[in-house]
Amino acid sequence: MNGNGKHGARMALEIEDLTVAYNSKPALWDVDMHVPEGVLMAIVGPNGAGKSTLIKAALNLIPRAAGDVRFFDQPYAKARDLVGYVPQRGSVDWDFPTSVLDVVMMGLYGQLGWFRRPGKNERQQAYEALEQVGIVDLADRQISQLSGGQQQRTFLARALVQDAQIYFMDEPFAAVDAVTERAIVALLRELRSRNKTVVVVHHDLQTVADYFDWVTLLNVEVTASGPVPEIYTEDNLRKTYGGRVAGIAALNHSAEVEA
Repeated sequence: MNGNGKHGARMALEIEDLTVAYNSKPALWDVDMHVPEGVLMAIVGPNGAGKSTLIKAALNLIPRAAGDVRFFDQPYAKARDLVGYVPQRGSVDWDFPTSVLDVVMMGLYGQLGWFRRPGKNERQQAYEALEQVGIVDLADRQISQLSGGQQQRTFLARALVQDAQIYFMDEPFAAVDAVTERAIVALLRELRSRNKTVVVVHHDLQTVADYFDWVTLLNVEVTASGPVPEIYTEDNLRKTYGGRVAGIAALNHSAEVEA
């Protein structure tokens, strides 16, 4: 079952028949996904399910074997300025000699172009984004000196400064402390309040119902996608994980109690 809309909202992301293969083995197979504007969506599935691959293929970071991806009814090449991306922290060279402020200002290069240097206005925007994620006091620190949570907040600030319409975040909660996790959740909700769309690769099954209102269950193919209350069921989780999910009944019971 696919969710086809949220109160008649326009589609922020539409993926049709997306297939990605590595060495002739499908990493994603015939994926369809429709994400309305203004939702927080989790992509959930087992290790090797293709969750990060789905984001990278949508953003043209890896080649597709087949399929069509549109952002607000436009191909990525025309919608680039509408899209923000927070990659996995492990994919970044944190020893590169640059400051937190410089990393955040990199989020403005799409607006500036590569040959125009950031000025006073851009620095102010970067400081405001750092303030929003709670690390403005670290603006001049070298990124090699940051903790894992501080690194994640730096990436979030870089995405925020773009003022995108749809954000992709690959495991933003991985290996961060509880304080940073709460800060990220608050930021996601603030983005939703401004009708931004956020797509998050997420691994913690216990927090899906608390943090997100939309979910896509993925294991190479899409099991189901749509509003959390309809899609995030024991049956769909078992189909996605092949029955290898401990405590699904308790998970769903707690979600119902909190609802």
